[in-house]
Amino acid sequence: MLAFITGATSGIGLATARIFAENNIDLILCGRRKERLQELEKELSQKVKVTLLSFDVSNRDEVKKAVDSLSSDCQNIDVLINNAGNAHGHASIQDGNLDDWDAMINLNVKGLLYVTKAILPKLLNKTRSEINKGQIINIGSIAGIDSYPNGNIYCATKSAVAMLSETMRIDLFKENVKVSEVKPGLVETEFAKVRFKNDDKKAKEVYQNYTPLTPKDIAELIYFVISRPAHVNVADVLILPADQAKTTLVNKR
Repeated sequence: MLAFITGATSGIGLATARIFAENNIDLILCGRRKERLQELEKELSQKVKVTLLSFDVSNRDEVKKAVDSLSSDCQNIDVLINNAGNAHGHASIQDGNLDDWDAMINLNVKGLLYVTKAILPKLLNKTRSEINKGQIINIGSIAGIDSYPNGNIYCATKSAVAMLSETMRIDLFKENVKVSEVKPGLVETEFAKVRFKNDDKKAKEVYQNYTPLTPKDIAELIYFVISRPAHVNVADVLILPADQAKTTLVNKR
């Protein structure tokens, strides 16, 4: 099996790469931080074959160039993990920063679409098994179904991911390509650090006084989803820490 993972240099993407390697899944790891990709290659290449691609998913030309550069033995991709995404800023709609809005729309929505469009021909290759031609897993968020104050554009982009996942599944199910969405709640990653512009104090406060999910928790769920039999598609999963009931309802102690 061969998996293509975007946003593999940290958080959920990194944890997923590690879990996949432990289960003998070869990897195409994508990210913008070359040094981190190279460190991950050193770690995981002892277990599986690792191919690195460094590009910006929100740049359609870079996406096409990167995917086109794959060698002949990297053409039969079985699983696409659309993980790259982030929140930028935390402001009301009237105070929002247009650059932050563009960054989220470009990364969370356009990036997912550009990568999916580039990888789909490899999943739809007629030489593949008609029983199961592969699987796409889009990493969404509880924010896509449960909005919160100052989350406007981020929530909108994750709502788009939810609807895209559903419509992709409609478009692709007769092609024997599974489409799934995993919607995490609060996961302790670099997410808050990016959102708060590297303000470590604010970022740490997001995860204090309760027990958040870890990237490994999500990675284990992703592996469960892709390891089901060919006739089973875990189409849509919401995963929360036990201390969270809704986006803004967290049992802090």
